[in-house]
Amino acid sequence: MSDPLAQIVSLLKPNASFAKQVIAGGSWIVRRSDVMQPFYCAMLEGACMLEIPGETPVRVERGDFVLVPMAQDFISTSLTPPPKGTRSPRVEIGPGVYRLGDPDIEPDVRMLAGHCHFGSEDATLLVSLLPRVVHVSGEDRLTTLLELVNGETRAARPGRDVVLERLLEVMLIEALRVSSRSDASPGLLRGLADARLAVALRQMHAEPTRAWTVAELARTAGLSRSTFFERFRREVGAAPMDYLAGWRMALAKDLLRKGGAGVAQVASQVGYASASTFSVAFARHVGMPPVAYAREGRTG
Repeated sequence: MSDPLAQIVSLLKPNASFAKQVIAGGSWIVRRSDVMQPFYCAMLEGACMLEIPGETPVRVERGDFVLVPMAQDFISTSLTPPPKGTRSPRVEIGPGVYRLGDPDIEPDVRMLAGHCHFGSEDATLLVSLLPRVVHVSGEDRLTTLLELVNGETRAARPGRDVVLERLLEVMLIEALRVSSRSDASPGLLRGLADARLAVALRQMHAEPTRAWTVAELARTAGLSRSTFFERFRREVGAAPMDYLAGWRMALAKDLLRKGGAGVAQVASQVGYASASTFSVAFARHVGMPPVAYAREGRTG
């Protein structure tokens, strides 16, 4: 059966844009405004605080991994932050290695951190299915993956971009699958953490061309129609048919960008009975007809 998480990460098309090692000592603070950029870090030694607007502050300790799929404003500080209004200079002390805090104080924090960007033009839709913050503790595999990303970012070896893309895909999937828990924000992870809803979600991803109804999906989940509908909307954050329509459009946009298939073929591959019905739905969702979208993708 299809793996929704792997499909979404693959469609996001992650690419590395920056990776670094940070060491810090004493009191320090970093304020960032990385609009729409995914941010990730692994704490190798020590601990710090991460504050993201609208979220509970996160204490990041040794062995922890944090992923913010679509970071905007956030602040990271030493456990005892400096006075309000303080700015902490960031000094590059080696290739890709940065120092924070008082240079005369022995460092007590070491972390790997980086940003990537999503190549998908539908990233906002796909990211909306994921939690705003992923915080994982005690997963050595994630630290190892981030060290590989860090090393590959600095190397000039053949195939670097392809290797980075694959490493980032694995890292994102690993972080997301180990963080599936009931207290995650509504989205795909919470849906997959619910054993009943997970069956329906996997069916929708495995057979997007099928003419699904809420009643059929409820049967696959072993729930009544009303219970399934309310539970799906509460856990996933969207009504079942809205989620399915959004997923079909994400697939359609990917097929149109790749080229090689006409509108009728794409319509058939994403579950629409006719090209005209698909075109109307696509234009309503995207804001332009599929032919224009495909043309723009080829010339963009």
